[in-house]
Amino acid sequence: MTVTTLSNSAETKDEVKQPISIVNDSKKGIENHRQAATHHQEAAKHHLDAAKHHEAGNDEKAYESTTLANGHSVIASDYQREDAKHHALNAK
Repeated sequence: MTVTTLSNSAETKDEVKQPISIVNDSKKGIENHRQAATHHQEAAKHHLDAAKHHEAGNDEKAYESTTLANGHSVIASDYQREDAKHHALNAK
């Protein structure tokens, strides 16, 4: 079985080449973390907006902001779940 590896012309003898599948798996994990973080930040922003709207007595806008926050939280959870599945399936 042949495993294709990424190599760098500047590699030294002591450096270990990683199979492309490991590099791609790592990139997928990084993307999952970044997406989850982005959606958590958006959720936090909308929760803060909801609090401001409640303070101002504008319950309808607060409700809209809360709904947006909850949507971003669900999306962030989806990315976290994908990452957890990825780790569980690739655990050694």
